[in-house]
Amino acid sequence: MRKYVKKTSFEEKEQEKKEQIERGERIRNIREQELNLNKTEMGKLIGVSSQFLGLVEDGKGNLVYKSIKKLKEISGHSADYILFGIDDEVIKETKNYIEKYSDNEIIQAMKTIKDIALFMKKDI
Repeated sequence: MRKYVKKTSFEEKEQEKKEQIERGERIRNIREQELNLNKTEMGKLIGVSSQFLGLVEDGKGNLVYKSIKKLKEISGHSADYILFGIDDEVIKETKNYIEKYSDNEIIQAMKTIKDIALFMKKDI
């Protein structure tokens, strides 16, 4: 059993800074490699200045909800990907796969998964 160790304020700030830099890099990659836009063009589309977008991409600022929502719409990425780097493809594939089944089938499958997880936890 792992013991929970509370992070110090310094550790929390460092982790937050690291995540902010990674988020900025994801946003820059979306802009440059997927949308092929410069900062001014993308800034206009998501409602921020090119200067502020540069700060965000450098990990020195954060987009507000409205701008994230617009970026999500124009890029096709989920907010989970933009904010946390969670793989969009897994989410999209799962949604496509689940659409084949009725609500009752999905509920029964989730119950089965829960039972399996509880069974496996007993063995730990």
